[in-house]
Amino acid sequence: MKPKKEALFIDLIKELDKVQGIERFRISSIEPNLCNEEIIEFVAQSERFMPHFHMPLQSGNNKQLTAMRRRYRRELYAERVALIKERMPHCCIGVDVIVGFPGETEEDFLETYRFLNELDVSYLHVFTYSERPNTPPPKCPTQCRCKRRKRNEMLTNLSEKEAPFLPKSSGANEVSAFENSTEPGRMSGFTDNYVRVELPLEEAAINTIQPVLLQAVNAEGLMEVLEVAAVGV
Repeated sequence: MKPKKEALFIDLIKELDKVQGIERFRISSIEPNLCNEEIIEFVAQSERFMPHFHMPLQSGNNKQLTAMRRRYRRELYAERVALIKERMPHCCIGVDVIVGFPGETEEDFLETYRFLNELDVSYLHVFTYSERPNTPPPKCPTQCRCKRRKRNEMLTNLSEKEAPFLPKSSGANEVSAFENSTEPGRMSGFTDNYVRVELPLEEAAINTIQPVLLQAVNAEGLMEVLEVAAVGV
């Protein structure tokens, strides 16, 4: 008897792509060693899986990646980003990164900083390492914690790399899913490639997916919308 084939992530998303009544799927978090060429190619041709990957990096320094017991190296991460952008130039790529992991030197951190600065990614989620009970690494002295805060600030500022990503969408017709904004009289939504838009409330547009004409980035860092197609179009 042949062994039963183990189900893979690619099998799951292929089946989800067939589900009727759900227009949008996003791959919210997938490590680079699992985000293989087959998955990237599938998303590139899918109408339901959005051109948006949130792909954790954690460190752009291979020594740190080894210490974190990650199953990939920075070179693989760069290859994945390049392939995604080759197949989907407008794709949004989000990155998780940790600063202040025990043993991270100033040069280790700067290597991560330079690596991220050169990557064609859209936004960063920056986390500061903190000790937990019953974990092997020793507690970090006050001086180390101060360095962690500084490194977090530097990468958080670097996360404004998103700003160049947004104008590339200016003048483009995109599709946005609308919901009520936290601000009264407004509604917000995300385009397929995760550009957030906000505009005056149109009750009939809530919980619908509508074509929008993107205009420019405003002072709040949101993409302004020139017009929304008639509801139901």
